[in-house]
Amino acid sequence: MVASFLTVATPSQAGYLVGMIAFAKGDYPAALVEWRPLAERGETEAQFNLGVLYDRGLGVEQDYGQAAKWYRLAAEQGHAKAQFNLAVLYANGLGSKQDSAEAARWYRQAATQGQVEAQFNLGLLYEEGSGVPQNYADAAHWYRLAAEQGHAVAQNNLGILYANGQGVPRDLAAAYAWYDVAATNGNTKARLNRDRLAETLSPKQLLESRQLSAEYAERYRLWPVP
Repeated sequence: MVASFLTVATPSQAGYLVGMIAFAKGDYPAALVEWRPLAERGETEAQFNLGVLYDRGLGVEQDYGQAAKWYRLAAEQGHAKAQFNLAVLYANGLGSKQDSAEAARWYRQAATQGQVEAQFNLGLLYEEGSGVPQNYADAAHWYRLAAEQGHAVAQNNLGILYANGQGVPRDLAAAYAWYDVAATNGNTKARLNRDRLAETLSPKQLLESRQLSAEYAERYRLWPVP
């Protein structure tokens, strides 16, 4: 008996795939027709995709309230991208009044699943004290997680915290290393920060900083952001 690697799609799977094909072709109304019944039956990916259509106004009139509704349904089932997108709506007051605390709540849920932009945004909220109590240690924690996934702005911001001793022990070598990695990953501010810091370091400190930077560059080079 020869094993088969083809499976017969269930009606819901078939409808989802038809919607994906329509979306890829730019036929957003057709994608909406396929995904809406699935979303209404509680299928998470369809709920998220419906949120995207309303969020961007693809095949429907742009409606942030509807986007938030469908994102929330998917987010409550643990969909990390839906959690992130819902947080963005709350952060910007789209579809509801601006609510930094709700944004932080949903960013956190996405961040704990490894969603890199959510990790960065949550770090930013902690650094600014927006929606959460200001806490540089928590900012450093979330920046680090994003930085280790190659997020260049998080790398630069983590470097700033090390340079200032905010939330982490002051460590100019670590600051230089994070600036340098971020600069290599295309962050202009990090390049300026690195060069300014280098002017204040002794030759020995600069050598140590560059050695650490080489280690970081190997470990934390820029990866595609999901």
